[in-house]
Amino acid sequence: MLKRFSVCIFMLIGLVALAFAADESQNVCKGDPTKWQQLFNGKDLTGWRHVGPGGDTVEDGLIRTHGGMGLLVWTGGKIGNCEIHVVFKMRDENDNSGVFIRIPVEPREEWMPVHYGYEVQIDNHPERSSPSEDETHETGMLYSLTKPLVKQAWKPGPEWNTMDITLDGTHTVVMLNGQKVTDFKEGDPVPDKKFDFEPQRGPRPMFGWFGLQNHSDNDIVFFKEVAIKPLKK
Repeated sequence: MLKRFSVCIFMLIGLVALAFAADESQNVCKGDPTKWQQLFNGKDLTGWRHVGPGGDTVEDGLIRTHGGMGLLVWTGGKIGNCEIHVVFKMRDENDNSGVFIRIPVEPREEWMPVHYGYEVQIDNHPERSSPSEDETHETGMLYSLTKPLVKQAWKPGPEWNTMDITLDGTHTVVMLNGQKVTDFKEGDPVPDKKFDFEPQRGPRPMFGWFGLQNHSDNDIVFFKEVAIKPLKK
């Protein structure tokens, strides 16, 4: 059993290494850089696939998270050199979710994206978590890796928030409600890992899969818009 597990781990590492090769042909984010491609039709989850515990439904034209921890993956392919536009709100005063980006291989379970992709966090009050988490875990951060450039750009409670994520080569920028909260380049210094559930440190690919996290039945988040467009050349 241990031998089989070790072989699986080495195979995964090999697949991840191959995925880091920067090949523009992998990028499915193409077309008119002035027009958004809507990935959620407001009716059902066509073009999406769920992995891991929990799930998602469409209610009143919104994606609603259930249970977890799992991930709703967009099945269109890898994206890069693009912008991702997400409009979301929390059900309660504070809830937990995230937008996963730069996932090296198509997810089949929930933990590979955590450790080998980046999570753009949705959680206004990480200090209330158990164990308590710091500002590197709040809304708009690359989870546990970056510190906010602007304090509390997030809107409280069940108000609508707009998150725009730019993937430009190895550069990741997050705008939250019109304010730049994260500006990260591969190789920038990051904090040491504090908890087992935090991601592995190290580079992520230029082109990767992305998805929306469902965290738990106590953390319900609604998504109204999910769209992408290529960067202007």
